[in-house]
Amino acid sequence: MMYTCLVVDDEKELAIATCEYFNMFGVSTTYVTNKQECLMFLKEHEVKLILLDINLQEESGFLLCKEIREFSDVPIFFISARQSDDDILMALNIGGDDYIKKPFALSVLLAKVKVVLKRLEDTKERLPMQSGKIRLDVKARKVYVGDKDIELKNKEFKLFLYLFQHPNIVITKDELFANVWGDEFFSDGTLNVHIRKLREKIEKDPNNPEIIKTIWGTGYRLEL
Repeated sequence: MMYTCLVVDDEKELAIATCEYFNMFGVSTTYVTNKQECLMFLKEHEVKLILLDINLQEESGFLLCKEIREFSDVPIFFISARQSDDDILMALNIGGDDYIKKPFALSVLLAKVKVVLKRLEDTKERLPMQSGKIRLDVKARKVYVGDKDIELKNKEFKLFLYLFQHPNIVITKDELFANVWGDEFFSDGTLNVHIRKLREKIEKDPNNPEIIKTIWGTGYRLEL
């Protein structure tokens, strides 16, 4: 499953409060309280940004950051009550993207997070995306299968883009509803119709799809 933000903090009450605030403003957020939980979570889920405390009980957020940087370039914001310049320099030098001192205002933290997330999305939109015979030009809102130029309606393109950005993993219907339809009216029937139209335009045989697979009772998987 895809989350926008992961909080890694052993101050459970603060982690919960941060998650509740971020979720209230449409930034899907969850939390873990230690290093092992974080590494296991990142193996099973995708996140766009991590809020990482330095002191994690007997563990170090600095060491966790180094381990994450071995396999991921996800933005990491350190959040800590430690105020020294040495800590700030250490955090930035090992791969941190920002350093937020505790106590902080949740509104300011959310604003900083949204700036980075928007920058990431803007960067993605400027770059063509390709996997095998399928290529997406997000800026031009075009999909190409081989040499064929596929014309998709706005919601079809948004749906296919979300699947394309999360290939080879099961995306639940609820996740698609939240990220493609948002607050608009939707139903299973609406999603099924859009998936069928996508298959008719992209698959060689829409009745035996090779790209957009149905995972019965759960959702869909885009195989690339």
